[in-house]
Amino acid sequence: MASSNSIPSRSTTISSTHRALLLSSTRDPYDISVVSNATPQPTPGSAVIRILASGVLTYNNKVYSGKKPYPYPTPFVPGSGSVGRVASVHEDATRLTPGVLVFFDCFIRGRDDPDALILSGLSSGFTKGSTDLMVGAWRDGTYAEYARVPLENCFPLDETRLCTELGYTVDDLMYLFTVSVPFGGLRSVDLRAGEKVIVTPAAGMYGSAAVVAALAMGARVVAVGRNLDTLNVFKSWPAYSEEGGRLDIVQTTGDVDADVASLTKDGTDMADVFFDISPGKAIGSPHYKSCIRALRRGGRASYMGAHFELPLPAMTMTLNDITFKAKWMYEREDVRAMIKLAENGFLKLGEKNGIKTVGKFPLEKFAEAFDACSKMSGPGLQVIIAP
Repeated sequence: MASSNSIPSRSTTISSTHRALLLSSTRDPYDISVVSNATPQPTPGSAVIRILASGVLTYNNKVYSGKKPYPYPTPFVPGSGSVGRVASVHEDATRLTPGVLVFFDCFIRGRDDPDALILSGLSSGFTKGSTDLMVGAWRDGTYAEYARVPLENCFPLDETRLCTELGYTVDDLMYLFTVSVPFGGLRSVDLRAGEKVIVTPAAGMYGSAAVVAALAMGARVVAVGRNLDTLNVFKSWPAYSEEGGRLDIVQTTGDVDADVASLTKDGTDMADVFFDISPGKAIGSPHYKSCIRALRRGGRASYMGAHFELPLPAMTMTLNDITFKAKWMYEREDVRAMIKLAENGFLKLGEKNGIKTVGKFPLEKFAEAFDACSKMSGPGLQVIIAP
């Protein structure tokens, strides 16, 4: 479906009921339906936002059907990161006001317990505290017309700058949801302007977002992958084609020595940072060894994949003083920094910069949205649900 360039009005009129997706149980096919629920009301420490667009993950189809078991309560409203407009706030809100355009960060933290971490509308986390947090306070996600969310997870967006001056749409801004994850990983190893970073696998949903994030941070980026056709898509991005472009591509061959030579230009251009967000099926891939060997002495590796056991070239890492930093998600300050980069024109969004919304679906077509996202192939792609 075609995306709209118009930003919905600032009206804060709220009806007593709203439409939402309700997941009643985990099963295949989905036990999900559009229902009419009471519109949520703000409580202390929360805001109610009108959802304009909500992100879809490549594995939504598996998570919400039970094929990829995630912990969450049932019934509940699924849906995670989103862009919306503040509809109402409690009297304890000091900055957010009705009508403000916001990015909702779905990574919710317990206010009195740093280990209580949940992904709104997706996962109740790994501790009793996190489970209690989702079951009780923040049960429902954003596949709905309205959502009640923590105040601190609502990040105001400079609408004049982003939408009027830079020309971004709500759909364009929704890509912040995807960028936020690798941005946190890159910040965790203190990626700096002018440094060289290797990104793997670069053509996937989060890998390509890592390329976008690293470019915004001022780095030189080597986008790495196995499929040359998908890597070649990067050649259409301004960062590749512009004079002095900071984006290059390298196809891996599986031959570690040959790949190290390609990544480092035969040892003359070592990398400062290696970022990896490979899926579990890549556990035996030789690219871990080749990319770590491509790091300079004192280099850093940011790891955001999810493997139970990962074989690493320990001798190489020890002799070359390599820092290996695992990271899940990001810090709140990372989100603020990411938005500043977008507002100041460094974080490039929109189709003119290679980011494409390949599907935009209403609530009723959630299954089509999940399917379309699971089939995405290539860098800079996203699917959106717009209530």
